[in-house]
Amino acid sequence: MTTVWLTAALGLLLALVPCALTCLRGKPIERLVGLEMAAVIQTLLLVCLAEAFERATFIDLALALGLLGFGNGLVFARFLERWL
Repeated sequence: MTTVWLTAALGLLLALVPCALTCLRGKPIERLVGLEMAAVIQTLLLVCLAEAFERATFIDLALALGLLGFGNGLVFARFLERWL
């Protein structure tokens, strides 16, 4: 039985494909944008899965991923400034 939350999760999962392609083939600054967008999509994906499976622990995981994704982008930008 599929729910609206699982359908939304599937749509978000498909939205990760362009982010992955951008991270693999883009210019360095485009890779940073792809990385940040992937972190946002993954956070939303975990929230949708938490609602679909009625598990509150996934919400905590989504919150942690959201905070770590921001720090990940800052570290990547710091290393990126060498080539810009």
